[in-house]
Amino acid sequence: MKTEIYQERAVLVGLITPEQDAAKAREYLEELAFLADTAGATPEKYFFQKIDYPNPKTFVGPGKLDEIKSYITANDIGLVIFDDELSPKQLRNIERELNVLILDRTNLILDIFAKRAQTANAKTQVELAQLQYMLPRLTRLWTHLERQRGGIGMRGPGETQIETDRRIILNKISLLKKNLKDIDKQMSTQRKNRGKLVRVALVGYTNVGKSTIMNMLSKSDVFAENKLFATLDTTVRKVIVDNLPFLLTDTVGFIRKLPHHLIESFKSTLDEVREADLLLHVVDISHPNFEEQLEIVNQTLKEIDPKEKPVILIFNKLDAFMYTPKDPDDLSPVKKENISLEELKATWISKLHDNCLFISAKEKINIDNLKELLYEKVKAIHVERYPYNDFLFQKYDE
Repeated sequence: MKTEIYQERAVLVGLITPEQDAAKAREYLEELAFLADTAGATPEKYFFQKIDYPNPKTFVGPGKLDEIKSYITANDIGLVIFDDELSPKQLRNIERELNVLILDRTNLILDIFAKRAQTANAKTQVELAQLQYMLPRLTRLWTHLERQRGGIGMRGPGETQIETDRRIILNKISLLKKNLKDIDKQMSTQRKNRGKLVRVALVGYTNVGKSTIMNMLSKSDVFAENKLFATLDTTVRKVIVDNLPFLLTDTVGFIRKLPHHLIESFKSTLDEVREADLLLHVVDISHPNFEEQLEIVNQTLKEIDPKEKPVILIFNKLDAFMYTPKDPDDLSPVKKENISLEELKATWISKLHDNCLFISAKEKINIDNLKELLYEKVKAIHVERYPYNDFLFQKYDE
């Protein structure tokens, strides 16, 4: 007898503003739907509000809120997810009006991290971020958590410790920060013990194929699936390309509006990026807005480490790239889907010269070129750092 896994049915809410047109708003809600699916919810309907700026009381206007209320009542919907971080006041007012579980984008991402956390390090980091997010929202936490419940937004390593007393939460946050400092010291010691090997870090938007590339290069078995944030714990592997050893790190994926609590609490994880000698920035070329994702990652990297590092831009998922030739009679401007792969390659290669590659990790396309480029870049870094070492034939300990 099979047991069916219950999935909460949800509606998603986004805004159309002067800074965010209807097409962009829909794209963002589609990403929010992917996040909801990753968390275990089933998105049923999108709601859009055309407004100059979010309503300070209820995020959307009263009319739109009534429309959402009518739909969730008629269709027995138990979850409403908003595509921006809601203030404590907005959360309280919306929850009182709709009388269902309300999540915002930040809370949803935190929930996914709680679901994905496996190691003590990751669980501690997620718990800290959750508590920091919940602290100013104590007044709406289900009458101080008297109604304990599971499900999306209420799961995580630390939810049972979140007491009604603000002092207890602050003490818990203080303790977690102390624990993370100890973890940071341990991980820093581990990094120092890795010897003189050049460090290479895979970075990129979530779900672009970093773990697949990691598995292919290191011949390991890092968890990879078509879900957001499949990789949460940093993985480091020793890789050898043509007798040249180096360390390869697979890091957590970035995303639009990545909660600042996570960036703060995942310091030890992000230190792998800070201390890397070379970054492999992986981009999903099949995504219609890959350029925006690329820019989001670049901005996040600047927040993490303002120092410039050598970067190889890897356009992955060539096998999924879609191209629709433009009708010669169509005089409208060329759209992204009408730009051929050859035109894209010419554009980016001309910008980045030999620091740009187009591959498919899944179908093993241009992998030899990637290995060759990696070899040259790692060799150059090592020779510059240790000019008197015959490093190609040197034996290294893991």
